[in-house]
Amino acid sequence: MPRTARIQRKTAETDIDLILNLDGTGCVEAATGVGFFDHMLTHIGKHGLFDLTITCKGDLHIDAHHTVEDVGICLGKALVEALGTKAGIRRYGDATLPMDETLVTAAVDLSGRPFLVWKANVPNEVLGTFSSQLGQEFWQAVASAGLMNLHVVHHYGTNTHHILEAIFKASARALRQAVEPDPRATGVPSTKGVL
Repeated sequence: MPRTARIQRKTAETDIDLILNLDGTGCVEAATGVGFFDHMLTHIGKHGLFDLTITCKGDLHIDAHHTVEDVGICLGKALVEALGTKAGIRRYGDATLPMDETLVTAAVDLSGRPFLVWKANVPNEVLGTFSSQLGQEFWQAVASAGLMNLHVVHHYGTNTHHILEAIFKASARALRQAVEPDPRATGVPSTKGVL
């Protein structure tokens, strides 16, 4: 059974079409109008081994906030839809990832309960048209709409680009583990019988 989803979301601020295949090869087409954000979305696909197609027309004349947050909402919803009942998945995933002087850990639980812990000292900087503060906004939206616990810990490192890229890569690799089928598992990975 293909684990795919398509989310289309239109508001007064954004118009988004997002297609996700959890069992892809890391093929990504991202066109949000925010160059650095497209770069980060490409890392999610490449390191999660997800196929992702994302187009977003947002109110970039204001800033990139609505675009970034709303794409996060759509990605979270797509994860929920593509996972279905979550039967047979690993549920948990984690990754510690170095990038030059930076080290980041991301851990995820596809628990059905949204929660973000963000222990990342990201300098307040604008990368292209992407405010570094939007990294947290994006992952908050993914965690909330994706009904997951996500813990991000930035151990050390000072370069803003490196910190954000390591966060996106580590989170993608943690998600890749969590959504993987577990060959030993039967049913939903919870004593409750539902996630």
